[in-house]
Amino acid sequence: SLSSFRPGREDVMVGDDPYNPYKYTDDNPYYNYYDTYERPRQGSRYRPGYGTGYFQYGLPDLVPDPYYIQASTYVQRMSMYNLRCAAEENCLASSAYRADVRDYDNRVLLRFPQRVKNQGTSDFLPSRPRYSWEWHSCHQHYHSMDEFSHYDLLDASSHRKVAEGHKASFCLEDTSCDYGYYRRYACTAHTQGLSPGCYDTYNADIDCQWIDITDVKPGNYILKVSVNPSYLVPESDYSNNIVRCDIRYTGHHAYASGCTISP
Repeated sequence: SLSSFRPGREDVMVGDDPYNPYKYTDDNPYYNYYDTYERPRQGSRYRPGYGTGYFQYGLPDLVPDPYYIQASTYVQRMSMYNLRCAAEENCLASSAYRADVRDYDNRVLLRFPQRVKNQGTSDFLPSRPRYSWEWHSCHQHYHSMDEFSHYDLLDASSHRKVAEGHKASFCLEDTSCDYGYYRRYACTAHTQGLSPGCYDTYNADIDCQWIDITDVKPGNYILKVSVNPSYLVPESDYSNNIVRCDIRYTGHHAYASGCTISP
């Protein structure tokens, strides 16, 4: 999730060994130590996922929460000046990048929260190795996946895409967990992921947690939210990765209803 991350830590991955249990972790209580027994032998090929996690049995299973989305969907207008970080991360529609757009021009944003649970039997780990994670200076954190979620707005009748969805790339962490489970991943450069029984939560007021609907006319639409949309990370069940909500947009307000998980 887009939680706070202290600046000045861009270099923590240099020379880092994810399998060293004695390395300095800045006293991070959620740091996940790795088993040194699973370290690849010198001269051997790295197994898939080296540098992001350790060998596990079973598979993760991501499930987005439809009721969480439905409860807090709303429309907000923001100036381009206040959307500079979002523009840098390509979170706006293409019309926002025209040469004639000014800092005081407003964009209309359909905001909604998202909460994703891992109800599988193993950790959901980033698809990219740590050395390739991208540091985003505006938001002061690493992005460990290019596409963790995808957001689209579809016409209710034709199901044609009417607003340009964007690939939401985040850092992954255990925001909260069910009773009996414990947070083990945080939004750091060392380890990111989502543990079984835990949730990664994105509030509606964070940057890029929206669809830019500036060019959308009032009407009835479908909000489609997909997690792990390109199947970059293996899961035990892909049929529960999509939430669809009915959206009524008046031009000033948006009302979400009927949010359900659908294949």
